[in-house]
Amino acid sequence: MEYRHLGRSGLRVSRLALGTMTWGRDTDADEAANQLVAFTEAGGTLVDTADVYAEGECERILGALLDDVVPRDQVIIATKAVARRTEGPFGGGASRAALLHALDGSLRRLGVDHIDLWQLHAWDAAVPLDETLGALDAAVRSGKVRYTGVSNYSGWQLSTAATMQLMSGGATPIISTQVEYSLAERGIEREVVPAAEHHGIGILPWAPLGRGVLTGKYRSGTPADSRGASAHYAPYVEHHRTERAARIVQAVSTAADGLGTSPLAVALAWVRDRPGVVAPVIGARDTGQLAGSLVTEELTLPAAIRAALDDVSGIELGYPEQRLG
Repeated sequence: MEYRHLGRSGLRVSRLALGTMTWGRDTDADEAANQLVAFTEAGGTLVDTADVYAEGECERILGALLDDVVPRDQVIIATKAVARRTEGPFGGGASRAALLHALDGSLRRLGVDHIDLWQLHAWDAAVPLDETLGALDAAVRSGKVRYTGVSNYSGWQLSTAATMQLMSGGATPIISTQVEYSLAERGIEREVVPAAEHHGIGILPWAPLGRGVLTGKYRSGTPADSRGASAHYAPYVEHHRTERAARIVQAVSTAADGLGTSPLAVALAWVRDRPGVVAPVIGARDTGQLAGSLVTEELTLPAAIRAALDDVSGIELGYPEQRLG
């Protein structure tokens, strides 16, 4: 697998990241172990989780696999804080107290002494940004965190945070932003992508397969074993089951037929090689699904196919974000 620097930092990561949101809910510990082994044997290094996934069980499963199944020093652990885990004063949010409490919880569940990439899961308008960024600095200075990033930030939020961190002389710059990005969801191209490129921040797309829709599995209905058929994930998938998405899926399927590969591989290769993207976060119910994503490493889309996909999935850029002649 090829490797890329994460933003303007020295940290090199695999250009695909393993997402673990289903671990502890739809994916049990044995299957999680199989996925982690398959991912690292393919050269993958970046594993993404969060303190709220499966109420913390996801981090516990990952922690139990480190060293026993895969050596800790072969994995770059990325986790997140801010989202509410429990009621109470330290159960969520981006205050200094809540963040550092959440960090200690993640370290305990993972069974490690540091997090490689600690990410703010969401913007918290109720907390002064300088307090939040100060907590990131404290975490880095303590040795419990190596690098910091954000997730689900808008363009102005990302730019503001990056600028404040730089001007304050903080212990570490923000090096990554994790946002939804796929052929079915290109909204970040309006302001998030330009902001990230300007500040040297790497993009980690989540839902790079349009929440599963771009694989083509929903073209003629909802498979009984799919996320779209589950009560938990049905609304998540339904978001991209639109007429526009159907046109994109048709184009992706046509491209896949011409290239002798899968729609999944085409959709994933497209987002993987977009400007500013470092590593799409791929999630899978089982190792078979994961293998379908890993073969994308062998695929580079021809320019003509990439242009056709750009065209069918393009979004309208209004004032002032459009490029003026």
